[in-house]
Amino acid sequence: MTIYFYKVSEPYGCFSNFSPHGIHLDGEYWPTVEHYYQAHKFWGTEDAHSIEIIHKAPTPEMAASVGRDRTRKVRPDWEQVKCAIMRSAVLTKFITHEDIQTILLSTGDKVIVENSPTDYYWGCGSDRTGQNHLGQVLMSVRQEIRERLCKNRG
Repeated sequence: MTIYFYKVSEPYGCFSNFSPHGIHLDGEYWPTVEHYYQAHKFWGTEDAHSIEIIHKAPTPEMAASVGRDRTRKVRPDWEQVKCAIMRSAVLTKFITHEDIQTILLSTGDKVIVENSPTDYYWGCGSDRTGQNHLGQVLMSVRQEIRERLCKNRG
């Protein structure tokens, strides 16, 4: 069985980067993984002022809107670092919030897919041919948390 998720209000909505589960990373508190991820597009760029705008955005949708604004210049290494940045944020989210960690672990070895109709990189896209990198990150985080828990018990 495959677990599909997308909207925060739907089953497994806590897997979404828009879920209201804040994280502490890089010495700062971020309201959502989406805020953290979008802000990191602008580290060290002429549009670094966008980081604070994203950080203060009242919703993850607004943070995403600023981060996706094509008139802003993203860091030159963004394509090389974006998966690592996402994984770090998602891992922190599921280590920080035990309630959703339990949900993630309860998925066993099932495949997890972000059922985004528009995103063919992080999700599966409307025709389910997308790369599903967010699902892959979640499954990797699930495995790492399992390993950490086993090590702590041993």
